[in-house]
Amino acid sequence: MLRRDAAGSGIITNRCRENRAREGSIAQWCRGDHSSLSTYQCSPPVNSLVLYKVRPARVVSVGEKIEIELDGGHKRVRPKDVALLHPGPLHRLADLAPQEGELHAAWELLEGSETNLKDLAELAFDAFTPATAWAAWQLVSEGLTFSGTPEQIQARPREAVERERAEREAKAAEERDWHAFLERMAAAAPAPEDRDRLGEIERLAHGQSEHSRILAALGHQQTPENAHRALVQVGHWHASYNPYPARCGVPTRDPELPVPALVEEDRLDLTHLAAYAIDDEGNQDPDDAISVDGDRLWVHVADVAALIDAESEIEREARARGANLYLPEGVVNMLPARVTDALGLGLQPISPALSFGMLCNAAGEIEDIQVHRTWVRVERLSYDWVEERLQEGPFAAIRSLVEPFRARRHADGATGLDLPEVSIRVEDGQVRIRPLLRLGSRAMVTDAMLMAGVAAGRFCLERGIPIPYATQALPEGLDTATDLAAMYARRRRFKPTRLTGTPELHAGLGLPIYTRATSPLRRYSDLLVHQQIRAELSGGSGLSEEEVSARVAQAELAAASVRRGERLSNQHWKHVFLRENQAWRGDGVVVDSDERKVTVVIPDLAFEARVRSRDAAGLNERLRLTVTEVDVPALTSGFRILG
Repeated sequence: MLRRDAAGSGIITNRCRENRAREGSIAQWCRGDHSSLSTYQCSPPVNSLVLYKVRPARVVSVGEKIEIELDGGHKRVRPKDVALLHPGPLHRLADLAPQEGELHAAWELLEGSETNLKDLAELAFDAFTPATAWAAWQLVSEGLTFSGTPEQIQARPREAVERERAEREAKAAEERDWHAFLERMAAAAPAPEDRDRLGEIERLAHGQSEHSRILAALGHQQTPENAHRALVQVGHWHASYNPYPARCGVPTRDPELPVPALVEEDRLDLTHLAAYAIDDEGNQDPDDAISVDGDRLWVHVADVAALIDAESEIEREARARGANLYLPEGVVNMLPARVTDALGLGLQPISPALSFGMLCNAAGEIEDIQVHRTWVRVERLSYDWVEERLQEGPFAAIRSLVEPFRARRHADGATGLDLPEVSIRVEDGQVRIRPLLRLGSRAMVTDAMLMAGVAAGRFCLERGIPIPYATQALPEGLDTATDLAAMYARRRRFKPTRLTGTPELHAGLGLPIYTRATSPLRRYSDLLVHQQIRAELSGGSGLSEEEVSARVAQAELAAASVRRGERLSNQHWKHVFLRENQAWRGDGVVVDSDERKVTVVIPDLAFEARVRSRDAAGLNERLRLTVTEVDVPALTSGFRILG
């Protein structure tokens, strides 16, 4: 056993000198103090031990190039590609057997000093042979206690060794933990402590990052769809989890902001008029209602701008959200819930409203427009309930007032696309899809709201009030559409509605001037119109045209993300429905075709799919379908035509 005595490093130095004098050194062999043969163009002897990259090699022959033997074969290399470890003789690489020695004691004796490979081998193993030279070099190449070249090796200080040893042990523990985690992932059995790591995959699944080290290590492509699959497979996400609101970057919770109290102000009392808020069963944000006063139609709209000042924090939050997010699993509001509780029409005995009164002549033109801050008393009704009573008193009167307007719109080119629509709800974990029938009550309310939009637009235009107008360009070569295939083709030719600072034709609605003004609880642009109108009614000054344009641009960018989140979420839940109903059978109507496949619309699901067809199928032909496969993360489902 080596011991450090009082003489300390002097003993080591003397011993090293004796060894060099007795057997010579690598420096003598190469006639120069260097570790690379390229420095002096030295050629190592035949049967010497050299280092090739990080592997031991035996020199077989020496010439312009050196032939070396490696474990697994021979190779010809340049002299500068190898470094001499021992001059030999080494007859077989198999002779480089593991050595027993005093490695740690050698480091303790040499700590902080410098040596060479020959002296280190003799100190640690009491001999300098090819086998001990290779064993000593492995210690150096490990880099913990020693570092350097064969001719110049440093024994690292204890503090540095202990620090690096701790780092290596921590890294090794981390690697063991990492591989154990990957094994749990491969076995679809993550542990509770894996939650933070799984957040990396969640970020990719939500579109918040582009890479996942975990997915790459598991051999999966780094895509949101694969991340979704992985999270479902290991049970971190429920099989029906909807990632699209987060992936589209839209808020998934209502804003939590203080709501001011309603300010007292003069209002026209219209509580003597019966007012009806007609909407889908279960609607939670009623923001419009209809009254009839003789020949005058009133459309009352929740007076949201009475609470939401144009420069308030709530307004900025609503602008950043753009619109309510309507998901099958629930609604995420752009305004705090207290705003709806206070202002939703019919949620309180008497409600404040911004009311649009108008007459409609026999030609369907809007006349005698009035806009007032009002008090109204509202009764909430469903479309289905009103549908059964359309011929009765107040509803018959409303129909008679809106019918000339509807006729005028259609005469001016309004497009009535009778494409299938459905209501999708997730209730108690079950997906429920219900077709929306073409109800006369729904059409009646739609026309009344459009009349209010025309009235609001004309009111603002005549007074020079800057607001966003809704416009839509007229497609070229538009034919009359009477069947599903024609309507499908026609819809694809229409461009989206745009909001502009000047009134232009809205081709789809058949209106030369129109603004959205009847949904301020749900849509920011409607709230902005109300704020501008209220500023006029109170004698104040509203926002400038530039300010309106800037705010609309911000809100529409957010609203586009909301609409995308809604569309993708609806698709997601339709695929979940098909996955949970593998025995589903239904009809698909052919709306387009090519040589191999047909495009069908499934009315019961408002679902579009491509289906392989052996026989040529004509447009509008009904095909009986069954579902064959469903991939929820990829939003794809396959169908087969039943014979």
